[in-house]
Amino acid sequence: MILKVKILDERAILPRRAHPGDAGLDLFSLEKKEILPGESALVGTGIIIELPEGTEAQVRPRSGMALKHRVTVLNSPGTIDVGYRGEVKVILINHGKEKFVVEEGMKIA
Repeated sequence: MILKVKILDERAILPRRAHPGDAGLDLFSLEKKEILPGESALVGTGIIIELPEGTEAQVRPRSGMALKHRVTVLNSPGTIDVGYRGEVKVILINHGKEKFVVEEGMKIA
């Protein structure tokens, strides 16, 4: 399958697999953002994707962030429909007791 990606910002990191054979691609934060306990935040990735007809993309949480920091994707799995052409953004929620800082370039989903 071919996934077309448009970079909106030179700081954006293309989605990629962490290891050969991984099922999904990692998404990376374009911005630094603080998420207070019990709060959620919309985090930009700086990319637009064009999916092949008849497909969808799913935005899923990272297990390490969920286990270590209790931060997860709020609308998991988030669905990106084939016709969506806006920036891919991730809704993160902090279920932990401490502030969580999303750093620029961090894997977020």
